[in-house]
Amino acid sequence: MLSEEEVRRKIQENRNFMKSIFGKDQYESDQSKKLPQPPLSHPARGTTVIPLTKEFAGTVKQADYLALLQTRKSVRVYKQEPISLEQLAFLLWSTQGVTGIRGSGYAALRPVPSAGARHPFETYLAVFQVEGLEKGIYHYLPLEHALEFVVAVDNLEEEVTVSLCGQGWAAKGAVTFFYTAVPYRSEWRYSIASHRVMLMDVGHVMQNLYLSAHAIGCGTCAIAAFEQEVADRLLQVDGEEEFVVYAAPVGVQL
Repeated sequence: MLSEEEVRRKIQENRNFMKSIFGKDQYESDQSKKLPQPPLSHPARGTTVIPLTKEFAGTVKQADYLALLQTRKSVRVYKQEPISLEQLAFLLWSTQGVTGIRGSGYAALRPVPSAGARHPFETYLAVFQVEGLEKGIYHYLPLEHALEFVVAVDNLEEEVTVSLCGQGWAAKGAVTFFYTAVPYRSEWRYSIASHRVMLMDVGHVMQNLYLSAHAIGCGTCAIAAFEQEVADRLLQVDGEEEFVVYAAPVGVQL
């Protein structure tokens, strides 16, 4: 248990972290040193790759943008029914899909903004009820717009619940999204100024997930409370060069 003095000191440190240090010339980035750029996304780990559609005309039920904004809300209770692979493809594309490449692989354009077009995130899924997919952990390949199977997990609902600090409702949707950060993608360009903007960037991703889920008759709820080591282990990421920063279940609205 932290003392009151330690709590006050930590609060001040965290407030300082929220402030911009751009323009203070405190660092030289690896980009400015002409060091190699990290890849735009992880390559496929194995051979089980599932291509996804980009034909979404029949998937979107609510295309009225004003209505989406007026009715956006966090949803924690879902119908116990699957979503289609096409619906999942739409959610993945609208949050982390690639709409264009700039230069010789210098930057990826996506439906969400990211500082310096670094997009330092990977998307993992705990799939419970998605038509055409077996239960398990999956990883999204944005450059290919495809899914790869990572691992089958015994008692997946229980494992996801434990990783999300006992929030059992978060394992009762059709799928739970986990967003990991790959910090060096942003550190390469912004060094010590990168971490504050990475957290802003993942917020952009989550807002797109909210609006996109609602547009297809589903709902979601952002989760920042998770057991770091448990969640990282569930997704088979190392916890240092890549680690979980956000999660969100998605299910069909009641």
